[in-house]
Amino acid sequence: MASSEERLHSVLATLEQCRAVLTKDARPETARLVSLAILQLRMELNQVADLELKALCDVLTPVAGPLDTSHDPKSPQGQRRGALAVLKLVE
Repeated sequence: MASSEERLHSVLATLEQCRAVLTKDARPETARLVSLAILQLRMELNQVADLELKALCDVLTPVAGPLDTSHDPKSPQGQRRGALAVLKLVE
């Protein structure tokens, strides 16, 4: 299993490189498709179920809104900004 997991990590690294090239070359739609493949692979590697991802999205959805309207960490926008920072770390 370790060698299979190592191969998946290698595939993940390759996909991330591909996404970077696509983004740099102004191919946002294709880069987003590759991002979906990256997400799916990360979920598999980290054993995150679809329901867990949906629960996270449900938590973040009610506070969605413009990010630059408030700098107060207690405001919904400030809370969302903090959540996005955490998500960036997981990425």
